[in-house]
Amino acid sequence: MDLQAGDCLVDMPPTDPSVVMVTTVDCATPHRAEAFYRGDVAVNDAVAGVADQACASGLVSYTGHPAAGSSLSVTYLIDSRQDRTSNNPEPSSVICVLYAADGTALSGSARR
Repeated sequence: MDLQAGDCLVDMPPTDPSVVMVTTVDCATPHRAEAFYRGDVAVNDAVAGVADQACASGLVSYTGHPAAGSSLSVTYLIDSRQDRTSNNPEPSSVICVLYAADGTALSGSARR
């Protein structure tokens, strides 16, 4: 999954970790989600904790606002093409994605 901050997604990312395909679109077009942060998670780190912290701080940097009290919600993806075992010292990538909390389409980028 080669998503980068600023990529807008036609649909919400799949919840099935074996599906790694998403369709991107120009952010001026209505879309369901927007990638706002991509970072590394070391092999021995707990993915969920690191991803939650990275996404929370990444959202503030990207939009200027925390998720709390906003109309946006946040989720994350882990690049499933990467081996998360000690046999592979390369870190995995966490990709943080924002979406409208009420499920409506987004219009334009949330980047400040």
